[in-house]
Amino acid sequence: LAAGIILVAINPYKQLPIYGDAIIHAYSGQNMGDMDPHIFAVAEEAYKQMARNNKNQSIIVSGESGAGKTVSARYTMRYFATVSKSSSNAHVEDKVLASNPITEAVGNAKTTRNDNSSRFGKYTEISFDRSYQIIGANMRTYLLEKSRVVFQSENERNYHIFYQLCASAKQPEYEHLKLGRSQENNLLFS
Repeated sequence: LAAGIILVAINPYKQLPIYGDAIIHAYSGQNMGDMDPHIFAVAEEAYKQMARNNKNQSIIVSGESGAGKTVSARYTMRYFATVSKSSSNAHVEDKVLASNPITEAVGNAKTTRNDNSSRFGKYTEISFDRSYQIIGANMRTYLLEKSRVVFQSENERNYHIFYQLCASAKQPEYEHLKLGRSQENNLLFS
């Protein structure tokens, strides 16, 4: 087991023009160190090592709440989808990311540091065929913060899904749940 490249990235809390297709193509095929440090440089190195050594690669994205881990993982998936030139599977990233709203509803909550903080871990596995084109992806969640269901610290909230359900309480398909406003259900929804 060996550790490879380490990239320290800082969330600027605004969109920057450094993640577009032109930047992806600039990093594609480059050697580590030939370009500025970037999430695309890390992704390119993993992609090249996979192709060169025919071995699985891992990219670990770690950081505090609000650091930009989810966004960095999205950029990595987009990089792989673009450089692998996956034809019929070119939208695998879109399919994986389409699951995010559901995953975030049941696993994200408002904290004092982040209004949409993931309160669980995510493991995303991207599968490639023998020509190194994306053929699928699998996302697993782990370490769900279960204590949040019955207790939240001051100025924090429960999981988004509870508030979304309460906001939809008057919809016919949810009336049988007898939900009220989230403020009325402060035991679970403080």
